Amino acid sequence: MIGMISGQVQYLNAPVACIMTSSGVGYEIEFPIPSFCQLTIGTQTAVYVHHHVREDAINLFGFMDRHDRDIFRKLIKINGVGAKMALAMLSTLSVAEIKHAVETDGDAALVRVPGIGKKTAQRILLDLKGKLNEFGEMQPMTAEGLFGKSADNSMLIIAEVESALMNLGYKEKEAQAAIKNAQSDEINNTSDLLKAALRQLSGF
Repeated sequence: MIGMISGQVQYLNAPVACIMTSSGVGYEIEFPIPSFCQLTIGTQTAVYVHHHVREDAINLFGFMDRHDRDIFRKLIKINGVGAKMALAMLSTLSVAEIKHAVETDGDAALVRVPGIGKKTAQRILLDLKGKLNEFGEMQPMTAEGLFGKSADNSMLIIAEVESALMNLGYKEKEAQAAIKNAQSDEINNTSDLLKAALRQLSGF
């Protein structure tokens, strides 16, 4: 079972990154958006990995923070919550926000995630009740702290953000509208535009 991978980031195709290890093997790894936005082509990185094995596929899911991987593993054990939905949750909410929602029965926070309705949100809250104590006291991360740096070409920025939003489950028109409404002169990289588009879609 693969637990961590370290190496050089070879290419990025939101939300997938290819990391080349020192042994010459390149691993394609899918990330939640906040983790993906911390990666930069050509740099060395080390990521926590969940090795997901199914009858028809073997996938690697990467996380910059061990807490993200740990809660991802708890989420995919819940009936009706697959890897895609768990990634969407961690792309929209921080671990602290998920923990706070569970402790306060705040299903409204989970309903913001694409693909999660009220019934699914309530099922997730019920299943996670009492299972997140290992994460201790955590302060919800502000939107400004969620994302790192990425590409600076305007067309590439828009394409990457649109692809990332659609991978989260948003429809093409929704993604394009959010990007259009989020654009401003102050936003000049993928991370900031993605953050702003997610805030548009979440109603903030």
